Amino acid sequence: MRTSAAALLLLGLLSPCSQAQDKPKTEDKPKAEVVATTPVKVQIVFTEFDSEKKVKSLPYTMYLNAPDAPEVRSPWVRMRVGSRVPVYTGGDKGSMTYLDVGTNIDARSGYTAEGRLLISLNLERSWVEGGVPVPVTKSDATRSESDTGNFREPIIRNFRCELDLKLREGQPIESTIATDPVSGKVLKVEVSFTTLK
Repeated sequence: MRTSAAALLLLGLLSPCSQAQDKPKTEDKPKAEVVATTPVKVQIVFTEFDSEKKVKSLPYTMYLNAPDAPEVRSPWVRMRVGSRVPVYTGGDKGSMTYLDVGTNIDARSGYTAEGRLLISLNLERSWVEGGVPVPVTKSDATRSESDTGNFREPIIRNFRCELDLKLREGQPIESTIATDPVSGKVLKVEVSFTTLK
């Protein structure tokens, strides 16, 4: 009986030690893996053609840190550039509103297993092309007819696309060609990149 009591006592003393050893230490937890990145300069060029004649070329440059691990993508990088264009909305007081017109680019990147740059792009471009005369109504009955006139309402054209491209360094890709159904003008998008040392 003394032996069993001593064994139980010894077991009771050792059990907290064994429980303490079973708990994982905070140092043993795996740390988040840091992925190396390569800085790249991405160039996006919008080129507009009227038939065969180049009308304008608009280049945009963005800098991204492309993760070196395949299937890991960088956070989105965003660019916004443009103007606010007044638009007449009519009414008793001749109200005006403003529309944002310009270029919006969202980009993210990463490298594939073959070493090519994988880049996702959300592109939006809007521009003013001409205008339409809109009669301005008289807000006051005492005003003469000569006080009233026309306000030139802008015609705003728009282009949007989402791209997922695999690029080789120094080799531009003409990724998109779109034709405006009203004006017949052609818009081309070219994307290229270079690695920064």
